[in-house]
Amino acid sequence: MWAMSTMKDRQTTSCLRLCLMVIVVVIAWGINDARQLICGEERIAWIERADPRLDALIDVEAPVEKLAEGFDWSEGPVWIPQANCLLFSDVPQNTVYRWREGQGIDVFLKPSGYTALTERSGESGSNGLALDRAGRLLLCQHGDRRVARWEKGCFITLADQYEGRPLNSPNDLVVKSNGDIYFTDPPYGMTAESRRDPNALPFCGVYRISADGQLTLLVRDMTRPNGIAFSPDEKILYVAQSDPERPLWMAFPVKADGTLGEGRVFFDAKPWLDAGLTGLPDGMKVDAQGNIFATGPGGVNIFAPDGTFLGRVRIRVPAANCAFGNDGSVLYITADMYLLRVKTKTKGLGF
Repeated sequence: MWAMSTMKDRQTTSCLRLCLMVIVVVIAWGINDARQLICGEERIAWIERADPRLDALIDVEAPVEKLAEGFDWSEGPVWIPQANCLLFSDVPQNTVYRWREGQGIDVFLKPSGYTALTERSGESGSNGLALDRAGRLLLCQHGDRRVARWEKGCFITLADQYEGRPLNSPNDLVVKSNGDIYFTDPPYGMTAESRRDPNALPFCGVYRISADGQLTLLVRDMTRPNGIAFSPDEKILYVAQSDPERPLWMAFPVKADGTLGEGRVFFDAKPWLDAGLTGLPDGMKVDAQGNIFATGPGGVNIFAPDGTFLGRVRIRVPAANCAFGNDGSVLYITADMYLLRVKTKTKGLGF
């Protein structure tokens, strides 16, 4: 009897301890987090508020959905309104995938960034994607080292060299309302051989392809220019720098002729990186009010036009890029092996 009573007491004590642990988890993590933790799951992403102004842009309780996974490095999402689908790159797989509601993922384009028959090392696929004013797909192609347009089953080269030298590896791009294409050109897609080539460009540039096809170098003093986006009035061009020694976002005034004035640091992410947040400044999009949704340390960081950090879609893995889709209020996110989305209260620029 004593032994049985002691065993029951121990069981009761264990149950009480378990209940207390659950209560502590619920208090510390929130009910949803506790439910996922108890079930052995772990959230990939959630919303963090840093400023009350975030509440007008996104609900802090908004669920971040996982739409697909298993990619090598997902990048460059773009919404295709006429087809009601999302396209995005898997850079190492040299593939553009398509996601459609209710149908999931399929291959849209392969090869997407390297079209030669010879084998090649390095990151070969497409990276940033965009639509031109006619709704045609534009691609930054790492392997072919060019900006190209996909039209009638063929890639048409828009820019692949500057002053007779091959471009490094175009990374991301944005289209101005007049049809000009602005793009960044870091070295991420270059092979070891191309980096040693004496004809290689000695800098990483930000360029413009004007509507008449002329290529103009706009910036040459950024070490790793990456994501790129315009303010709603197109008077500011934002450019991310994915250099771990100097991770930041720059803001450049856009002159009347489309060239750029002297840039200023819009936001310095080095403290975030030093604090251990995952990721580097990468792709970004702007909403209709001028707020910037920029992937970087911690996930998708949301800034007011004045540079105030409002909060973020916190993601456990490095975030690469994002794009608004559907009616403009849904934010799609490419992050490492995942494709994610979250509903917002705002709308992306152009919707």
